[in-house]
Amino acid sequence: MLNICCMILIPIIDLFYFFLNKFTSSRLRPPLPPGPTPLPYIGCIISLLRNKPTFRWIHRMMDEMNTKILCIRFGNVHVISVTDPNIALEFLKDANGIFSSRPDTMSSYLASDGYLNTALAPMGDHWKKMKKILSREILSMARHKWLLNKRNEEYNNILKYIKNQCETNLGVTSGYVNVRLIVQQYSSNMARKLMFGSRYFGKRSQEDGPGVEEIEHADSLSTILSYVYSFCVTDYFPWLRWLTDFDGHEKIIRNALRTARKYQDPLIDERIQEWKDGVRTNQDDLLDVFINLKTPRLNVNEIKAQILDLTVATFDNVSNSIEWAMAEMINERRILDKAVHELDCIVGKDRLVEECDLQSLNYIKACVKEAFRLHPVAPFNLPHMTTADSIVAGYFIPKGSHVIVSRPGLGRNPLVWDDPLTFNPDRHMNGDKEVVLTDNNLHTFSFSTGRRGCPGVLLGSTIAIMLLARLLQGFTWELPPNETHVDLKEKLHELAKDKPLFALAKPRLPYNLYSTS
Repeated sequence: MLNICCMILIPIIDLFYFFLNKFTSSRLRPPLPPGPTPLPYIGCIISLLRNKPTFRWIHRMMDEMNTKILCIRFGNVHVISVTDPNIALEFLKDANGIFSSRPDTMSSYLASDGYLNTALAPMGDHWKKMKKILSREILSMARHKWLLNKRNEEYNNILKYIKNQCETNLGVTSGYVNVRLIVQQYSSNMARKLMFGSRYFGKRSQEDGPGVEEIEHADSLSTILSYVYSFCVTDYFPWLRWLTDFDGHEKIIRNALRTARKYQDPLIDERIQEWKDGVRTNQDDLLDVFINLKTPRLNVNEIKAQILDLTVATFDNVSNSIEWAMAEMINERRILDKAVHELDCIVGKDRLVEECDLQSLNYIKACVKEAFRLHPVAPFNLPHMTTADSIVAGYFIPKGSHVIVSRPGLGRNPLVWDDPLTFNPDRHMNGDKEVVLTDNNLHTFSFSTGRRGCPGVLLGSTIAIMLLARLLQGFTWELPPNETHVDLKEKLHELAKDKPLFALAKPRLPYNLYSTS
C-alpha cells in the first residue's frame, strides 16, 4: 500500500516543483523587451501577414512604442529588433559567442546549399573552417595585392563603357546614361572577374556592356539578396515547409538560385576538370585558389556555395551605395564640386585615379561612408541566433531568439547624428585623420563587427571608393533636361532608390584615357 501511495505522490510532487520553479524563475527574471502582445501558439504571425513589407512595420512599431529594442513572437520564435548602437554592440561583440550563431531558415538553407558557405552557416566546425579559409587564403592583404590587375581592368572598363554610352545615346560631347545599370554592371563584372577571371558569361553588347546572360545573372543576385531572411512564415513553423510554399518565397528564391547557378556551376565543374586533366597549371583567380586548397581541401559543393556567397556579397553593397551617393551629390552641387576638386588637386586630369591614391582622398571616402550611413543596402543585418538564455540591456533574451540590428535605425539615429536625414559627408571629416568606412561603434552599419563581421572589408571598401572616384574624375554629371532635382524616394519593399538614376554624363579627361583596356 505504501509503495502505491509513493508511486502516486512522487509524480505529483515533481509536477508541483516543476511549475513552482517555472513560476518563480519567470517572476525573478527580467521582462522581455517591449513588443506587441502575441496570441497563443501563433504569436504575431497574423500581423506579419497583414503588414507588408515587414521591416517597415517593425520600424513603425518601434517608433510608436518609443523603444530601442523590440520583441515580436512568431510561433515560438522571439525576433529581437535593435536600433541602438550600444545595445547592438552587446549582441554583436558578445565575448562568449552566445549571439554568434545563425538561425535555420528556408532561404538561408537554400542559398547556402545546406549551410556550406560562411555567411549563413551556424556556429560550429564548418563555420570556423570556412572563416579561416576566407581570412587566410581569399580575402587577405596578400591576395588583395595579387588581384590588383583584375580590379584595374574593371576600373578601366567601366570608364570605357560609360564613354561608349555617351557616344551611342547623344554623341561624343555628352550622353544620357542609366547610372543604376552602370554601377550594377561594374559590381557584377568585378565579382565575375575576381571569381572566374572573365567579365562575361556570354556575348558582350556592342558598347562593351552586359549581354543577356550578365543581366539575368545580376537580376538573380538581387533577388537572392532580397529574399535571404525575408520573414517567411515557414521559418517560424518549419513543419509547413513540407506542406506548402505558404507565402511564395520559396519558389522565388529557388528560381533565382537556379538562374545564378546555371551560369556559375558549369564554370566551376569545367575548371575542376581542367585541373584534374593537367590542362590548367597556374592559379589566375579565386576559383583556382579554392580548387587548390590543401588543408583543408573543399569538396565541389562547398566551393560552389562559397563562390555564390562571395559573388552576392561583392555585388550588393557597392552598387546600392554608389547609386545613392551619385543621386545625392547631383542634387547637392556643392558636395559634388568639392569631391571633384579633391580629385583634381590630388590626382589631376592627366592620369586616372588609382588605388594608391585612395589614402589621400578623404572627401571621396566620406561621400561613400555617408551613403552607407544614410542609404544602407538592407533594412537589417543577417540575423544572429541566441544559443542560451541571456540578459541584454536589462531584458530577458530567450534561447533561440533571432536578433536583427536595424541598419537605418543606427545610421539615421537622431541621438547619434545631427540632422540624420541629410546627406552630409563633412560629418565624417576629422581634420587630417584618415576616413575609414568601418565603424566598430556601430554608428553606421557598413561591415558589422564582432565574430560575424564582414571579412571582406578591404575589398568592399576599395572597389566602392574606386567606383565613385572614377565616375567623378572621368565625367561631369548633370540632371537631364527639364528636371530640377533627383527624386530620392525609396522603394516600398526595400531600401534601394525607387527609380533608377538617369543623368547626363560628359567626358572630362583626355580622350586616350578612356581607351585603356
